[in-house]
Amino acid sequence: MSDGQGQPQPSEHPSAFAATAPDRPAVIVADTDQVTTYGELEARSNQVAHLLRSLGVHTGDTVALVLDNCAEYFEVAWAGLRAGLYVTPINWHLSADEIEYVVRDCGAKAAFVSPSCASSVPDIGVPRYVVGGDMDGFASYADALAEQPATPIDDEGEGQWMFYSSGTTGRPKGIKPPGVGGPLGAPTVFTALVRGMYGGSESTVYLSPAPLYHAAPSGWASAVHRLGGTAVTTKRFDPVQFLEAIDRYHVTLAQVVPTHMVRLLKLPEEERARFDLSSLEILVHAAAPCPPEVKRAMIEWLGPRVYEYYSASEGVGFCAIGPEEALTHPGSVGRSLLGAVHVVDAEGNELPTRAEGEVRFEVAGRFEYHGDPEKTASVYDGRGWGSLGDMGWVDEEGYVYLTDRVSNMIISGGVNIYPREVEDVLIGHPAVADVAVIGVPDPEMGEAVRAVVQPADAAADPDALEAELITYCRERIAHFKCPRSVVFIAELPRLPTGKIARRLLPEELRR
Repeated sequence: MSDGQGQPQPSEHPSAFAATAPDRPAVIVADTDQVTTYGELEARSNQVAHLLRSLGVHTGDTVALVLDNCAEYFEVAWAGLRAGLYVTPINWHLSADEIEYVVRDCGAKAAFVSPSCASSVPDIGVPRYVVGGDMDGFASYADALAEQPATPIDDEGEGQWMFYSSGTTGRPKGIKPPGVGGPLGAPTVFTALVRGMYGGSESTVYLSPAPLYHAAPSGWASAVHRLGGTAVTTKRFDPVQFLEAIDRYHVTLAQVVPTHMVRLLKLPEEERARFDLSSLEILVHAAAPCPPEVKRAMIEWLGPRVYEYYSASEGVGFCAIGPEEALTHPGSVGRSLLGAVHVVDAEGNELPTRAEGEVRFEVAGRFEYHGDPEKTASVYDGRGWGSLGDMGWVDEEGYVYLTDRVSNMIISGGVNIYPREVEDVLIGHPAVADVAVIGVPDPEMGEAVRAVVQPADAAADPDALEAELITYCRERIAHFKCPRSVVFIAELPRLPTGKIARRLLPEELRR
């Protein structure tokens, strides 16, 4: 492929489509109908790349993004990815102290921020640009770009995302993949997965309502751009607006987390029926455990279009499952596609089929936690098998079933109890909007099971609802797993990525 002037163009890179289809939409911001074409994305990402070089930001350096879901996010991200940089999106839900920690820890040489996030980004001696407004102490993004050429920089090379872990239990850590600076547009394993498994192509219209600072929406959107498709983003998830976007933009591929599916299913049927969803070929979900009944209900509604994968930013393991398999293997996250899977006990001994233990994967390449070799080493055992701290088991056909995180396990009377199983039951009660199950101190049992519930509506009689929920649970799973107490909270601290931030639960709920 060439640019029409005899210059070769990379095959898996948005610049290739800027040359062949410059007017095709690369990005659509659904809230405002703002469209960025491939030609515009190419010009602006080149301008940002020139700006970064003028600041002394070179191959192997890091740039930080504290941006909400906006078109400029992709301009800056693709500038870093074509300038051989590590691109670090930062969760703008974090506190100012936490954001400062990530900016410093990743070694950012420049930061690009939305006005709503600017007050949380301290002056630590690196250039700071405000995107879409003006703020004291910040340079103007628009003014800075106007001074830069729209042609490629001379030393282009592939960059990498360096996402930070979600920090649900402590300080987030940078997940640093190996190597930057390679040939632009070189094929990637993930782009091949999106193409081969989910039909990614130039005709793909991908919709993600999740924050772009999370690995999944950014990783999938950039893969879609490498294939020449269109990425549609929204400022936040709203179930009606989500369905409206599928209808309006003829979305072919959409990505959600299980909490989104729960909210979609709780819409009245007549509301769901208002929208034409016929363009949707695949709805894929990941990032958090999905109750089997929620999966089944989504398939009953949408038909065989609901897919799931299990992976992580660390790149340790990748499992996938389609809709037909999900019905015959309820609760499974699928079979491993990248490396053999093993289940081991606390001493690292491999366990037989259907025995529960820690799930480990054989991995081809290794990442590192930025600046933390000890934590990096803890991921791998002496055989090179990697673990993300999930418990589970494997059936005779190789399907993986996850039970919970090792760190979430409750030990009551010497028996292991996994919160996820209890949460999957309680979320099915119509009075429950969201739920987290935790262990609390108990003088007799060591720990007792407690459900922290966000009610769908304010409970007229909390004591009666507590008793009802405990009974509901005891009718469905073993009594020893069921909560001995239920407390109610206005809103659970669940991240937009779908994970519960257990560290942010009020301390009094743990007593």
